[in-house]
Amino acid sequence: MRSRLATRSARLVLAAAVVTALAATTACGPEDPSETGAAAPSTSTSSSASAEGTESGKGGGENGTAKGGTEAPTGDKSGYGQSCGTNDLDFTVTWEAQPISHYLVTAKAKSGITCYLDVNTPSVSFGSGADGVASPVGQGGEDPIKLSGASVAYAGINVKTTEGEGGKQFENVIIATSEDDPNPAEVELPDAPTVDKPIVTNWSTKRDEVIPRIV
Repeated sequence: MRSRLATRSARLVLAAAVVTALAATTACGPEDPSETGAAAPSTSTSSSASAEGTESGKGGGENGTAKGGTEAPTGDKSGYGQSCGTNDLDFTVTWEAQPISHYLVTAKAKSGITCYLDVNTPSVSFGSGADGVASPVGQGGEDPIKLSGASVAYAGINVKTTEGEGGKQFENVIIATSEDDPNPAEVELPDAPTVDKPIVTNWSTKRDEVIPRIV
C-alpha cells in the first residue's frame, strides 16, 4: 500500500516539474527576441531599404546630370554677339537711278536672329570668273552693324565702271558676308545688266552713304 502511494507521489512531483519547466520556457520566449530571431527580418529589410535608397540616390544624381546636360544652352541663332553668316540674312537688290545709277543691296536678319556684320565689306561677284568679282571702294562703313528685327544694312554696287561696250550680262549676283563664307546667296537682279569691273561699297545703315563712286 505504501509502495503504491510513494510511486503515485513521485509521478505527481515529476508531472508538476514538467509543467513548471514548460511554463518557464513559454514565459521566457517573448522576453528574449534575440533567441527567437524575430527581429532579424526587420534588420535585413532596413539594410535592403538603405541599400536601395543609396542606389536610388545614385540613379537620381545620374538622371539629374543627364537632364542638366540636355537642357543646357547649346547656342543658337539668337545668341547675342554672333557674327552674321550669309544664311542668317535675307537679301534684296533694287535698281537706284539717282543720284548715280547703281544697285542697292539691303540685308536683313531672318526671323528670330540677332547678329553683327563685323566684316564691313560684303563679298560680291557676278559669275564664277575673277573678272566678275566686285572691288571694294571703302565708302560707308560702320563696324559692326547689329541686325535684328526690322533693322537693315545697305551696300551699293556699280556693275560697270568702264567706258565702251565691253562686259558680260548677268541676271544674278552672288553675295556673301565674307569671302570665305561657305554659303553665299545668289540673288536675282531686277534686270540683266552688263557687268565690267564692278565695285561695291561697305555696309552702312544709311542709304546715302552707299552710292558707289570711283575714287
